[in-house]
Amino acid sequence: MKPHPIGTIGLELAELDHILSTRSPIALGKDAVVAIKRSHAYLRDRLKQSDAPIYGVNTGFGALADTSIPKNKLAQLQKNLVMSHACGTGDPVPAEIVRAMLVLKVQNMAFGHSAVALATAQRYVDMYNADLLPVVYERGSLGASGDLAPLAHLALPLLGLGEVVLKGKRMASAKALKQLGWAPIELGPKEGLALLNGTQFMCAYAALLTLKANRIARMADVVAALSLDAFDGRMEPFHPSVHAVRPHPGQAAVAGHIRELLKGSAIAKRVKKHVQDPYSFRCVPQVHGASRDAIAYVQRVVERELESVTDNPTVFDDEDLIVSAGNFHGQPLALALDFLAIALAEFGSISERRTYKLLSGQRGLPAFLVAHPGLNSGFMIPQYASAALVSANKQRCMPNSVDTIDSSNGQEDHVSMGAAAALKTWAVAEDVERILAIELFTAAQALDFRRPLKSSKAIESLHTALRKHVPFVEEDVVMHELMEKALDVLQSSFLASGSPSGDR
Repeated sequence: MKPHPIGTIGLELAELDHILSTRSPIALGKDAVVAIKRSHAYLRDRLKQSDAPIYGVNTGFGALADTSIPKNKLAQLQKNLVMSHACGTGDPVPAEIVRAMLVLKVQNMAFGHSAVALATAQRYVDMYNADLLPVVYERGSLGASGDLAPLAHLALPLLGLGEVVLKGKRMASAKALKQLGWAPIELGPKEGLALLNGTQFMCAYAALLTLKANRIARMADVVAALSLDAFDGRMEPFHPSVHAVRPHPGQAAVAGHIRELLKGSAIAKRVKKHVQDPYSFRCVPQVHGASRDAIAYVQRVVERELESVTDNPTVFDDEDLIVSAGNFHGQPLALALDFLAIALAEFGSISERRTYKLLSGQRGLPAFLVAHPGLNSGFMIPQYASAALVSANKQRCMPNSVDTIDSSNGQEDHVSMGAAAALKTWAVAEDVERILAIELFTAAQALDFRRPLKSSKAIESLHTALRKHVPFVEEDVVMHELMEKALDVLQSSFLASGSPSGDR
């Protein structure tokens, strides 16, 4: 497979998705090689010409910024930085996040404003291509000077330190380097700081979450359409004119999607006895649509971050400038991730309400969707599980970005907590998928009570896909196993950019 070039203009979200989903190798583009070499040479020349202090290059870090470091200790300074900042704790992050971090760190260096040696950037390229994944821990970043602790763990293997996962096996980095025939790298001036400063931990989460959120938005519409027909819902709330007079783009898109999904449904076409549906059905365009608009906003923030230099100091060799500033601060991502958590949680919140209504014994459906309630509890407790997941997500939606803790002896006195926002949003997304899977499981059962009437081609296709793995529940069985199978069906149906709905 031809390597995907990493150049000086940044990555698009779709590019990152392609690289990670196809496991495409990467390579530094010719423009990136030139920019990296030029930036590195500029800093070396500057240090030869002057002893003037440059933060983190010939000074200490954080509150120790006024401490000068002699020239013969500059390399040791950078190694000490990486070692001392590797203070991650908690569980290791998923492999897909580590891969994204490696790609994003390569991209950050490829802009040519970091003054790293070409060999340092190339080593990260080689690590990604060899699937040599540093063991990075979830907790430790305040999202202020970027993601210091996670990025330190990402950098340790360059020095032959820390742990990695190679070919599925966790081992000491030194052992892995020996197997690959690689020597540890000796960091030069500023290199340790360039590797540790940056938003690549929270940005990796934000990028993958944005991709997942778009899939969840499609999932939510498809499952809602199935529930709408199973509940014998009305189609008038999805009429185009309704949404033309309240022109939020997400709202109109969802209404159009539901109309498309239920096109040709015999259940949707039949005359209804009831005049109106509950909000959880009638207001799907307004609720799902608002979350879609929030996702669109988050995607714009993430795409800008993918085009950003976020380490410090920033080297502008063409202007003879080295500027210590704050591009590593995670506030843009922290706010966006908090917003994304809320938007995703709402998909789950309204989904659980639809599940609840399907069990209510209304509109010709048996209570708890079993033929003999009492002897059988039926779908009573899946709704409990859904409610528990919704409650957990509500608690997670307290914004992390409004918190801050003074650090580095007051030098870093406002932090973003963007990494914490990323971790909680990841948990929210995972639980929303579980909530939607419970709704799918429940709605499919309800739809079977509508037979011989049929839903649309798209909905019947999803129902058939589910029934290959999850049978109609005649009598009480162990529901956990069926719920997990429903989750597998839902996730596998939406792994690609499209969906079984015909969504465009």
